[in-house]
Amino acid sequence: MKLTVIRWSVDIFLSEIDGHTHAEARLVSGVDTPLTATGTAKLSERDPVDVPEIGYELATARALRSLADRLLATAAEDVEAIAGRDGG
Repeated sequence: MKLTVIRWSVDIFLSEIDGHTHAEARLVSGVDTPLTATGTAKLSERDPVDVPEIGYELATARALRSLADRLLATAAEDVEAIAGRDGG
C-alpha cells in the first residue's frame, strides 16, 4: 500500500468598512482556478459595541460553509462525469 500525502490550503481574505464585513475563502489545491466562496456579516443597530473580530468570525464561517457546499457540488459533478464515461 502506498501512502499519498498532498496539501491543500484555504486562504481567507477579510475586509470591513462601516460595520459591513466581507470574507472570501479560496481553496488552493493546485488547479488553475481556485474554488472560492464568500460570506458577509453586518453590525446590527442593536449591538452595544462594534467588535470587528466578531464580524470577521461570522463572515469567515459563512464563507467556509459556502466553500464546503461548493466543494461537495464539484465532487458530485466529477463523480457524475466519471460515471457517465463508464456507462454506469
